[in-house]
Amino acid sequence: MTTAAVHTNVFAGETPTLSPFAPASQDDLDKQHELGQFLTPNLVSEFMASLFEIHRSEVYLLDAGAGAGALSAALVRRLCHEPRKPKRISVTAYEIDEAQIESLRDTLDGCRRECEQAGILFSVTVLNEDFIAAAVPMVRDDFFGSLPPPFNAAIINPPYRKIRSDSSTRLLLRSASIEASNLYAGFVALVTRLLVKGGELVAITPRSFCNGPYFKPFREDFLETMSLRRLHVFESRSAAFSRDAVLQENIIFHAVKDVSKPKRVVVSTSSGECGGAVTERAVDFHEIVSPDDLEQFIHLPTGDQHTQARQAMERLSTSLATMGVSVSTGRVVDFRAKEFLRQQPGQDTAPLIYPCHFNGGFVHWPREKARKPNAIVSNEQTRELLVPAGVYVLVKRFTAKEERRRIVACIYDSHQIAAPLVGFENHLNYFHVAGHGLPMALAKGLAAFLNSTVVDAYFRQFNGHTQVNATDLRSFNYPTWVQLERLGERISDLDLSQERLDGIVERELF
Repeated sequence: MTTAAVHTNVFAGETPTLSPFAPASQDDLDKQHELGQFLTPNLVSEFMASLFEIHRSEVYLLDAGAGAGALSAALVRRLCHEPRKPKRISVTAYEIDEAQIESLRDTLDGCRRECEQAGILFSVTVLNEDFIAAAVPMVRDDFFGSLPPPFNAAIINPPYRKIRSDSSTRLLLRSASIEASNLYAGFVALVTRLLVKGGELVAITPRSFCNGPYFKPFREDFLETMSLRRLHVFESRSAAFSRDAVLQENIIFHAVKDVSKPKRVVVSTSSGECGGAVTERAVDFHEIVSPDDLEQFIHLPTGDQHTQARQAMERLSTSLATMGVSVSTGRVVDFRAKEFLRQQPGQDTAPLIYPCHFNGGFVHWPREKARKPNAIVSNEQTRELLVPAGVYVLVKRFTAKEERRRIVACIYDSHQIAAPLVGFENHLNYFHVAGHGLPMALAKGLAAFLNSTVVDAYFRQFNGHTQVNATDLRSFNYPTWVQLERLGERISDLDLSQERLDGIVERELF
């Protein structure tokens, strides 16, 4: 059960600024984005440092992707003011950007002076190196590789950048049995291997690892090795890194290297703005990662609505596979089929459906004066891109940040659009039965269920971005076929207010 929420003011204080070494010119910003580097604001650094449970006489700290050293400095500052101070602090800082090294050394020299005043022995190693290239030989136990230091603490804001599947970085990580599609996941995976048993990690990363197929190997590896203790979410997509135009939803997490799982995990939220209160609650670990979830999605129930939504969804016990229903991604990738696209339909075309054709509960086609084409040539070359006429439930794969729901469902009805075949563009997911359409009552019930607030609140617990993957939709529990048909029969018009739709869904299903 979830405890009552409490409020603290960890983020209260003077208006924070980024490190004084934050980029000032467009060239600096371009370089920063090329490296996937976003410097940590002081306010965030101090909050991250506050999450450690360190009670050690000797602290061996790893800061991978250290930038100008804000994270290490925040933790050293905190330890210097502890009632029980450590006797020794040793910092190892990796930073690939040579332009940051002088600033990093200056920051850590300040840490040395602060430790001297506090009576703490301090040592530091600054490495102007690629952390992945340096760490992989250590975790692989290469015969000629150097032994890793006994790190018992790590604080990191790793770079955020996708890694191509054929890149040297991806291959290097694979040589250490690490499968990572983004630099930040590779950094975190290496850091967890370098920590000693009982070592602590506090990191700030995009939230995208919490769900989706690309991050499944990372989630499995991380959850097997580390024991989650704290998850913190910023309500604003950009407030924490407002100077850097970061659009990902970010998450801060604290974990301990321990195979045993905690009974409870603290989940907290804040706006990310200066002076914003932190709301926190302790929840059972199985509410964060369900033992029955083969995908190992990480949920973040940040309020009562999320908890109630999860409890409601757990009362459903049917999977899409059990019903014989499938969900697939639209087959038409427009830039690859460009020669076959037509602005307006003709005798040799089939309807081509984009998100812009959504209009209330049903697809409205063709759309006059649309920027997107309305049709695709129907011939032998495009046949595999098309599906037979029928009733399909469509879900946008990408939603705008301002849309009130993450999941937006709509019905394509071939009775309203007379055509033997139809193409669904790649920005859509479509529900079908063995490649064919659904009964109308089932489609209406399924669309109403997907558009409900309870599904939206549940989905937001593990999805921290605006993308809705077919894998995400398969991961839900659903009502039974009979329940969905009965729900569909209750709905005469899908273009209902959210309140009326939720009322019908709640009465029929929950």
